[in-house]
Amino acid sequence: MNTPQLIQPDQIRAGFSRAMSEMYQTEVPLYSTLLQIVAQTNQQAMAEHPELKKHLARTGEIERLNMERHGAIRVGTAAELAMLRRLFAVMGMVPVAYYDLAPAGVPVHSTAFRAIHETSLQASPFRVFTSLLRLELIEQPELRQLAAEILARRTIFTPRALELIKRHEIAGGLTRQEADDFITQALETFRWHNAATVNAEIYQRLHDQHRLIADVVAFKGPHINHLTPRTLDIDAVQRAMPEHSITPKAVIEGPPARRCPILLRQTSFKALEEQVAFPQANGQSIQGKHTARFGEIEQRGAALTAKGRALYDRLLQAAQDELQQPACEKNANRYMALLSHHFSAFPDDHEAMRSQKLAFYRYFPTGKMPDIELKNRNSASLDDLINSGYIDFEPLVYEDFLPVSAAGIFQSNLGDKARTHFSEHSSREAFERDLGTPVIDELALYEDTQRRSIAACAQILGLPEILSD
Repeated sequence: MNTPQLIQPDQIRAGFSRAMSEMYQTEVPLYSTLLQIVAQTNQQAMAEHPELKKHLARTGEIERLNMERHGAIRVGTAAELAMLRRLFAVMGMVPVAYYDLAPAGVPVHSTAFRAIHETSLQASPFRVFTSLLRLELIEQPELRQLAAEILARRTIFTPRALELIKRHEIAGGLTRQEADDFITQALETFRWHNAATVNAEIYQRLHDQHRLIADVVAFKGPHINHLTPRTLDIDAVQRAMPEHSITPKAVIEGPPARRCPILLRQTSFKALEEQVAFPQANGQSIQGKHTARFGEIEQRGAALTAKGRALYDRLLQAAQDELQQPACEKNANRYMALLSHHFSAFPDDHEAMRSQKLAFYRYFPTGKMPDIELKNRNSASLDDLINSGYIDFEPLVYEDFLPVSAAGIFQSNLGDKARTHFSEHSSREAFERDLGTPVIDELALYEDTQRRSIAACAQILGLPEILSD
């Protein structure tokens, strides 16, 4: 009797990403337009900058560029978060990094579910920024209790999805047919529902506390609130959106435009105002509106080391301190000028960034083979091998998120009136307890990838060891 063949999680993740994109294009037609703008921009960027295309081909990113997506979802309870962890595990996605958005006025804390090995990321870089509502930040005790009771009554996963999650955990994987079924069933958790589960009065009370609280609590499921394609030139996309009757947010989040991009830059169009039916006691419903879902674009750069992140944070803070107010449409030009001024202190050259250990890199043999003298050494210096033409390097793509960018995107799409400041401190320990596992340190992942690339160079070059310090 033949044992059914189990398929790789990378394949399930890729299939789910495609299905999610198709669903979201149907739900939010402007997202289809956004994909077209990004595709055209990327083609133009590669045509105008052959070195960029060469870099993408060399690192394998050119294959993943058009399938690059991240989504965002918000859940309301520890049980929902823990089950999402198990659902994402079916697709080879694990929680990486902790983000607390409360200090920026968004009452959630979050992690990103994604693949962690470079080969898996090449197969499918799909990632989901997943936030848990912090009920303790609802100021009114009665409303806090009501929200908890509403959330406790809902089930955001289909029975078949739960069955297939358990099947995966017991069998160690899913068959092709089970995987296809899983994608269909899991997609229901992320689907938009245009009927609220609470009446208009309760919705308004939640909304008045914070729009995001209403978005999390008042619906049957968490619904994906945006999907994000990756562009090679976010400034060009920002300029192109109005030409397609799309109004972008005023300021691109993250670092300024650079010759050597770093970390993450994001922009988006304003959240859609969507029709929602609110139930009434007589069994009828009344029509209202809800604003939550939007389109977002990202440009990813080099992953920074702890030293690089510290410099980035300091320069970003300096620009914001000098602006003395939140960046908005009225001061967008001044803010971008301040960013560019302060970030002139951050080297915009990969050799300088590498030598100063500000960013992580992947190392490649150039094809030049070492002579006998070099092979007979017990070890060789990475810098010497680079200078002698044996090894070259490319920056590692930043696969994660920026807390400031995430909060800025949320706030800009909720409107300025939604700005609130919560005094509670970061609660990583509580988040990990609710999640059911510690989150992974993203810097350690980049360090591992960099180290593996150096070890691979040593093996190909026939050297016992390459010293990188």
